[in-house]
Amino acid sequence: QVQLVEFGGGSVQAGGSLRLSCAASGYRSRMYSNSYCMGWFRQAPGKEREGVATLYIIGAGARTPRYADSVKGRFTISLDNGQSTLYLQMNNLTPEDTAMYYCALKMGGSCPLVPKDFGYWGQGTQVTVSS
Repeated sequence: QVQLVEFGGGSVQAGGSLRLSCAASGYRSRMYSNSYCMGWFRQAPGKEREGVATLYIIGAGARTPRYADSVKGRFTISLDNGQSTLYLQMNNLTPEDTAMYYCALKMGGSCPLVPKDFGYWGQGTQVTVSS
């Protein structure tokens, strides 16, 4: 069973930083190739879920990040060497970043910022940025 558990949300003032973590387990037995994609998505009240950042992973080496334009230069997605924890470092936060943040995973060869393409999701962690 694939499990994704997010940590690290909270409340900060504008300009502050947070680091989100996502502990992933059970996915290796579901892999049908050596590539997969993990990502961070967010959903603000009254808005659709949107992609924040994704990381395309091939084997033990290659990792290709992708970011939404709204977070480029402020957020960094990374994966630990054991490939069990996904991170999202968020700097220079603004009130527009306030949302529930979700970790997600998909198998296979594409890694889009498109929520509907992801089959596994965590329960979410709330990020609130005050002005």
